Formats: sequence, structure tokens, C-alpha cells
Amino acid sequence: MPNAFDYLMWRGDIPFSASPANEVDGMLLSRLSYAPFELVGSTRAMTVGSACNALLKIENIEDQLLMKSDKKLLELMAESERFRNLVLFEYVNRVDEASETQFSAVTFQLMRGRFYVAFRGTDDNLVAWKEDFNMSYITPVPAQRMAVEYFERIAGRVRGRFILGGHSKGGNLAVYATAFSKPGAVRRIDTAQNFDGPGFDEKVITSPGYLAVRERVNTYVPQSSVIGLLLNHEEEYTIVKSTQNGLWQHDTYSWEVERDHFVYLEKVTDASRFIDRTLKEWIAAMSSEKREKLVDTLYSVLMETNAKTVRELSENWVGNTVSVLKTLRTLDDETRKILIEAIRALAKGAGKGVAENFKSR
Repeated sequence: MPNAFDYLMWRGDIPFSASPANEVDGMLLSRLSYAPFELVGSTRAMTVGSACNALLKIENIEDQLLMKSDKKLLELMAESERFRNLVLFEYVNRVDEASETQFSAVTFQLMRGRFYVAFRGTDDNLVAWKEDFNMSYITPVPAQRMAVEYFERIAGRVRGRFILGGHSKGGNLAVYATAFSKPGAVRRIDTAQNFDGPGFDEKVITSPGYLAVRERVNTYVPQSSVIGLLLNHEEEYTIVKSTQNGLWQHDTYSWEVERDHFVYLEKVTDASRFIDRTLKEWIAAMSSEKREKLVDTLYSVLMETNAKTVRELSENWVGNTVSVLKTLRTLDDETRKILIEAIRALAKGAGKGVAENFKSR
């Protein structure tokens, strides 16, 4: 079925001046924000075409990309008349283990007075996943504050209108920046696009800033979404048809495209609703202190493997599994109790969900 790559070949010769930015464009630019532009002198402004071509010239660039399909994206972007002459600037990429922060963003000038601010989602760094888990008990996390600071800086530098967007955690950051930036900057945002990114806690979705921009938030989730339905979404969301299954639907390259928009469905799957409800009940069953203790413990266990990225963790999974098991045996009684309680809460929620699902059939 047609996907984003087909879109690039169908409409890659149509400039933004002839056809304004749409949701598929936003998804592609959000995906492009994962590219390691620091490898090609990204401190200065450059065109998308020149940046993509420079990355493609790097030997074994596949090893530097988060997904294998990202190389094809670079190739098609470099050839596309619609994208290759866009100017990208203000690329930032910060990973700090001490503050458990991963933040990256880049701004694209679509045409005169029109900009797309793309926030990167969770990358391969384990510290990035830790920050994601921190969202279950901390608001704001450092990346959310940095998203506000980043957008306010861009809005102060250039004149014009904005679309903010991102995939996964990047979508969450785009919405957060839209809700909590200074009023003058927020008034220049046309829409915030959240591509299967998690929502927020009750404190955020009931805040005046969020409620004021809720109608400008466009959230897209695949039919079996897990990541995108985590935490709370007060805004309505659009369900997109994916060719993948389960968690793999988080891959936006699997989302089906028709002309200049996604292929829509009426509802998410029963499995998606079940997982969403189970995870939320699991989180709700724990106090904020227990959530923090659980997240910190799991992270410290992974850190004992000396792996810095998910890739390093998986490359030596036998040795890392041994290391994890050894570390688990050294946990104190209180920490071990919290882990057991968390697992029991998850199992209880799952059992309740299965029973309710069975009764409804």
C-alpha cells in the first residue's frame, strides 16, 4: 500500500508555494529531524538537499541512523523539488546523562514567512528512554522546558507563521511548547502536529495554556497505537491505517497515504484500547514516589550493563542479561518489593482487561 515514500515520488515536484504543508509533509519533516545533522556542520544554515547529500557521502551512514529506512528518506529528500531547497537551521542535539535529558530540534523554512519546527522523538540513547519514563511522575521534564525555550528563541529570531510537530516524544514536545510558550509566540502557531506521541498528566491537560490551544493540536495514532495513547489526550485524535502490527505501527513509514493525507480509520483496535487501559491502570495504582523508585531502579539496572544505547544493549544481549540478573539480586528489600508490586498491578490490570473484553463479545 502507498506510504510516505510513494508520496515523495508522487508529489515531490510540487513546491510548497503551490501546495501548502499538509500532515504527510509534517510527518516527513518530523522523521527527518532524527538525522544526525551534527555530522555535516549543522551549526550553519543549509538546504535539506545539501545536508542529506552530505550525510549520504559518509561511509557506513546506516550505522549512524536510527532506522534503516532513514537512508531512503535522505535519498528521496535530496532528489525532491518540494523538499531539497528548504533551508534548515538552528539544529540542536543535547544528551546529558547527569540531568537525564535528551533534546533535539531543527527548524525548516518552507517558504517566505512559513516555518516548520520539528522536535525529535526518543532516539537510541538509554538516557532518552529514562526521560520518557520520567514523564509518568514529573512535569515538566527537562526536554519539555527546552522545547519551550527553543521555540521562543526561534520565534524571536524570524518573522512569520509556524507549525510545530514531532514523532513520539517529539510530538509531546511540540504540543507542550504550543501550550506553554509566551503568548506572543503562541499566537503565531497555526497548528501542532503530534505523530503517535504520548499525552500528558492531569495537571497539564487541565491547565489554561493547554486548554487555550487544544483546538490547534492535531494528534495522529495508528490503529494499534500504544505509545501515542499513553498518559492523557484531551484533544481529539485521528486514527491512521498502518501496514504493520502492534508496536511496530509506531514506525510512521508504515502509515498508509492517499494523495496529500493519511488513510483514516474510525477507531483503534480492541488490543490497543486494552493495552492503553492496562498501562494507565498500572500507572495509577502506584504513587508518584513508587513510580519514581521503579523508573530509577530499572534505569540503574540497565546502566550496570555499561551500555549507552539500545543498540549496544541488544548487540550483547546474552552478557547484558547476565548483568541485569546479577544486579536484580543485589536490590534491597524495599526496592524489590516495589518491583513486585508494580508487576502485580500490571498483571491485575491485564486480567481485568481480559475479563471485560471477554464479556463484551
